[in-house]
Amino acid sequence: MNEVLSHSLILSKSVLILLSVLIIARCLRSLLSERYEAEVWAWLQLGKEQLPVTHWENLIGRSRSADIRVDRAQVSRVHAVLVRSGKGVWTVYDIFSKGGVWVNRIKISPHGAEVHNGDVINIGGTPLRFKDMTTEKRQQLEGKRTAAGKRVSPFGTLLELSVFQIFLLLQHALCSPEDLTLIALAFAALLALEWFCYSSMRLLGRSGFEIETIAFYLSSLGLSVAASSVPEDLVKQILLMIAGVALFLLMGWWLRSLRRVTAARGLAAFAALALLAVNAVFSEEIMGARNWLSFGGYSFQPSEFVKVLYLYVGASTLDRLYRKQNLFVFMAFSAICVIALALIGDFGTALVFFVCFLVISFLRSGSIATVLLALTGAGMAGVLAVSVKPHIARRFAAWGHVWEDIYGAGYQQARAMSAAAAGGLFGKGAGSGWLKNIVAADTDMVFAVVCEEQGLIIAICMVLAVMALAFFAVRSARYGRSAWYAIAACGAMAMLLTQTALNVFGTMDLLPFTGVTFPFVSRGGSSLLSCWMLMAFLKGSDTRRDASFVVNPVRVIPGTGEGKAKA
Repeated sequence: MNEVLSHSLILSKSVLILLSVLIIARCLRSLLSERYEAEVWAWLQLGKEQLPVTHWENLIGRSRSADIRVDRAQVSRVHAVLVRSGKGVWTVYDIFSKGGVWVNRIKISPHGAEVHNGDVINIGGTPLRFKDMTTEKRQQLEGKRTAAGKRVSPFGTLLELSVFQIFLLLQHALCSPEDLTLIALAFAALLALEWFCYSSMRLLGRSGFEIETIAFYLSSLGLSVAASSVPEDLVKQILLMIAGVALFLLMGWWLRSLRRVTAARGLAAFAALALLAVNAVFSEEIMGARNWLSFGGYSFQPSEFVKVLYLYVGASTLDRLYRKQNLFVFMAFSAICVIALALIGDFGTALVFFVCFLVISFLRSGSIATVLLALTGAGMAGVLAVSVKPHIARRFAAWGHVWEDIYGAGYQQARAMSAAAAGGLFGKGAGSGWLKNIVAADTDMVFAVVCEEQGLIIAICMVLAVMALAFFAVRSARYGRSAWYAIAACGAMAMLLTQTALNVFGTMDLLPFTGVTFPFVSRGGSSLLSCWMLMAFLKGSDTRRDASFVVNPVRVIPGTGEGKAKA
């Protein structure tokens, strides 16, 4: 009997590793290997040449980095910007050019001028005739683009993920059968949730499902960790996953209107500052930090929701390239958020916010000087935080010296590294580890828990899953239809990638131990909900046909090779 169990465990480990590699490889291939096909929204005619307008915000100028390049000596390197509103109205703005901008021989005001089909935009003496696109023509062009998921079937990838989850459940049955009924119900609920989400997307005409598949893959490992450490909380964990998916879909609907999004930025900024203020005033200090608020018998971490609000405000504030003062407004808002986080002792989240600030500020300003100034200020703030927060100073002092004090400052990390090494490449099996009994193992040190129970290979796949989303966000930013979606997606992945790095390297003592969560995998409702909401920003930035929330899908008319947008 023991021999049968042993062979079954070996089989389950092998299948889980194989499926992990296949799932990540298929998602990577679908997200990154397909050739980019530009969306065309209008044209600018320069003599006999037709220049495609491929974004909702387009830089016009002589620079090679301009979206619409007009290589004429009298044209400034960055001369004008052509912007499309959510209702399809185009407006041109002068970006402090030397030659000026005219529309139909009338010089535009600092507030810009609307441009309609047939109008002539004159930049520095060079006439460009604007040609808007009819709905029918746009539908035809969209129908010729390759739909998301055409080369790599999302159905097949999700089916592999389902088999992965079944074998993960089998491993729990082999290694820790005492709570099997509850664990089986939790995994069944997860399977139902992901297939419901997939079916909903298909009904809405969205064929791309790689982003959601990666999120569900990571959530599967998170559910396994919860089943190993606190099986009595599995019902709560599943309810949180359902709430996370619901917020993901709700955010997707909200992001469909950029006008609605930008109009609410003031409210979002107020909500972020109010949450931080309430956190600073009413929270109780636990282990040197005041991260949690309790309400009605439940606790939550406000900073996780502030992440989403902060990114929302940042992308909305910096969405106008020609308004440089917006950068300083955002810098002030960022400083208030980071200072508030420092006051409550949440140094790890403050660092996540700061990296996000650097990313979205550079994306919009392109100024290295701004980044260097921010880094200098952060260095000074870091020194101040270490001097006034003793628990932060202790963590920095223990960095690189955890083996010198394994019963004191190095207690958690020393045991995390021992457990990760004990798991080897293939792991001990779900529920068979001992690290889960250490304080905060299933949150702050979850990477080591996965290494011990599932092995280093699956733990690396877990990291690669987050990196795949980050690479996709960078690629989408280059071709994004709108600066807002590009900034929001890159900012979201800057947050998630920084969290991942701090969790993994902090656990392994390669960086100071900051106590941040691993996206989707660490146990914790606030973190899980915020991660699903951040995924909505990434989904909104997807420019592949029938993939994004924000553009209606196209139905290809059989036999014509052309498309028709769904209502």
